[in-house]
Amino acid sequence: MPNKILFISIDGMTDPLGQSQVLPYLIGLSEKGYKINIASCEKEINLKRHKDIINSIVSKHSITWSYCFYQTKIPFVSQIQNYLNLKRTVDRIVKDNTTILHCRSYLPALIGLQLKRKHANKFIFDMRGFWADERIDGNIWHLRNPLHKILYNYFKRKEIELIEKADYVVTLTNNAKREIELWKLKPMPKIKVIPCCVDLNHFVLKNNEDKINNRNKLDIVQNSYVVGYLGSLGTWYMLDEMFDFFKELHEKKTNSIFFFITNDKEQDIRNVAESKGILPECIIVKSAKREDVPNYISCLDIGLFFIKPLYSKKGSSPTKLAELLAGGIPIITNTGVGDVDELILRTNCGILVSSFNKEEYKDAMDKIQTLNTGKQYYRNIALTNFSLKKGIESYSMIYDYLTADK
Repeated sequence: MPNKILFISIDGMTDPLGQSQVLPYLIGLSEKGYKINIASCEKEINLKRHKDIINSIVSKHSITWSYCFYQTKIPFVSQIQNYLNLKRTVDRIVKDNTTILHCRSYLPALIGLQLKRKHANKFIFDMRGFWADERIDGNIWHLRNPLHKILYNYFKRKEIELIEKADYVVTLTNNAKREIELWKLKPMPKIKVIPCCVDLNHFVLKNNEDKINNRNKLDIVQNSYVVGYLGSLGTWYMLDEMFDFFKELHEKKTNSIFFFITNDKEQDIRNVAESKGILPECIIVKSAKREDVPNYISCLDIGLFFIKPLYSKKGSSPTKLAELLAGGIPIITNTGVGDVDELILRTNCGILVSSFNKEEYKDAMDKIQTLNTGKQYYRNIALTNFSLKKGIESYSMIYDYLTADK
């Protein structure tokens, strides 16, 4: 067993992502006997709200947590500050090669690679996705901007170096793994695919009585056909196209309601709905704490999300997919994102849309009746493909391998 694992993250443990997609894994690994240390970059507003909660969680599981503050005031400059602040935090912790460095995404991986060279640490590059390409595809960087082009080229070169020098690489999808293998790197690293998993003890399956009670609390008429969107709406999610789909669905199923479970601004969502000619009473928007989400999911008949099918999305594993399936809900989504196509075609857990037009939408609606109506069927797919327990076992296997290799 290694002396300790240092998990390095530019994302905060007090962020929703940290609480849903980082801490559950680390808690599970701590329970397996690993001494877990976390170094993270925390947003001040989230730290004020959730610091006590996170401190309680990590202390309960004997996890050590160190952090710096995440800066956002000056674009680009703030990112350099975040990198340097996180590096200083890590440098105070790592003094020798007894620590395995588990680096979540690219900036932490740059820190991990430097420390590997300095102290001969074992280094895990947990990619999450093709970060530099996400900056381009998400219109955060523009190649016509000379600075952005320099940054893109720099990080694409570093991407190769990080993959080649890592003792283990983790990707979210088989699609990303196949893409990397096409690059014919020398040496080709060991790569493990670990998708975004779901805590099946938290996202429990609700029965029909729960569904009725939860709909009553939201004033949803019981015979409504409820389409649900789960999570934030941002760079990648195609809200206009989702409303176009819902509008077509509502013409066919006039009892349809579109339920957004999100912490995004309600009025922004309603403004788009209004622009599409969708009546206000057809839309529900609810902000949800993590503990509320399973009850809200139980109100749904089907989940809907469209993601821009861009190159960088080869590496994406939508967390909402795993959480909806865990709640027994089938999916309507689009092709071209991570391993989603393969999963839906293999398991019939949902319907794929390949183009964003009325013909495709109507074809998808015709297929809804072919879906399995048993909630347990979809939950079993989550259990087989996205179990947090299996994700923890996969990381444990990597840690054990790197320990044995010392």
